[in-house]
Amino acid sequence: MRIEFPYGDAFSPVVVPDTNLLGVFEPIECVPVEDIQACVQKAIESPIGSSTLDELAKGCRSALIISDDYTRQTPVSVIIPILENILHTAGVSDIRILVALGTHRPMTEEETLIRFGQDVINRIPIIQHEYKNLERLTDLGTTETGFHLTVNSSVMETDLVIGLGQIVPHRIAGFSGGAKIILPGICGASAIAQTHWLGSLEKGEKMLGFEENPIRVEMDYAASQCKLKFIVNAVCDPQGSLVGIFAGDYVKAHREGCKLSRKVFGVKIPEKAGIVIADSFPKDIELWQAAKALYAADLMVKDGGVVIIVTPCPEGVAKSHPQILERGYTTEEETLCDVDSGKLSSLSAAAHCLRVGRLIKEKATGIMVHNGIPREDIEHLGFLYAETPQEALEMAFKITGKESTVAILRRGGEALPMLG
Repeated sequence: MRIEFPYGDAFSPVVVPDTNLLGVFEPIECVPVEDIQACVQKAIESPIGSSTLDELAKGCRSALIISDDYTRQTPVSVIIPILENILHTAGVSDIRILVALGTHRPMTEEETLIRFGQDVINRIPIIQHEYKNLERLTDLGTTETGFHLTVNSSVMETDLVIGLGQIVPHRIAGFSGGAKIILPGICGASAIAQTHWLGSLEKGEKMLGFEENPIRVEMDYAASQCKLKFIVNAVCDPQGSLVGIFAGDYVKAHREGCKLSRKVFGVKIPEKAGIVIADSFPKDIELWQAAKALYAADLMVKDGGVVIIVTPCPEGVAKSHPQILERGYTTEEETLCDVDSGKLSSLSAAAHCLRVGRLIKEKATGIMVHNGIPREDIEHLGFLYAETPQEALEMAFKITGKESTVAILRRGGEALPMLG
């Protein structure tokens, strides 16, 4: 069978022998919402587990809309004007937007324009979160489980906080969305690092696609301390088309959205495969994001198998986390030792290294196809290098044997593989 990838001419197709092909797995095709504005309006006016937004806004002079960033597909340019109209009608005069970057790089002017639209930019001040800017972080103390919680001071300086986000399967949070817009979205370095690190200590089988997990508990607690009163969360299909909107309480509305997200992105596989070929669409900017496809492939590959990652990574490995490229991926034991000794000082980078290292250094062999990362860097990271997907498959057969089964994971950046 001839398999093509969703990147145009960037990658040549791969031909998999029919006798080896376990299947081609990808999120289901959905019927997108026809009238996005009407769908958003209805969801906001009929919130889940919450008072209406106009009721929440009564007596408030200021509101902060926390939006996800350029790596997400949430239709914020449609949502924000609707929120703005409701807030102004309720008497809110000061509205600002805070972009929840976490540790992602700042958005460019062009990305900001595309994401929010010129009309929104002209009317509403847009702030980009700076997780290392101590002058703009407020210390909320330490949680019962040891999280040192610092958050963007803007949330403490406003009367009403609203969170926007997208609900997709997530290796640490179970699903993105909800209170994740607060933690790690607008937190300081320590809280973000702890979130990544503690979430990585558990294996992916217990975290990806499980919305009720220890890290989500921390996220919900952080939101309770930051005046998050209302969320508007989108479920989009892998093409970015809106499938559903969930508004209201940051726990109840989010959990309802997770049910739809599981239906959209859940991929049933009959058994694990010896070889998994995964593209990372739509998480393609850098390996930090594209690794989401590796986390999904981890749930599909047999012990001793091979994972082939096909991803463009035009911005390289991880601009915000240079330690990843400096050290590369190692076994879990080596990563833990480097953290304990202080050699690996960034817990966020360590968490990423732990997750990927477990897969390509212990469970399986990782092969990366030629992309925006130089070959010497790919090999330094710990992957085998292949010029094309076909070359990668031939390499994989030499490792696992010619009889090995092959599973194709399309749109692996958001897929949720499920056995059975």
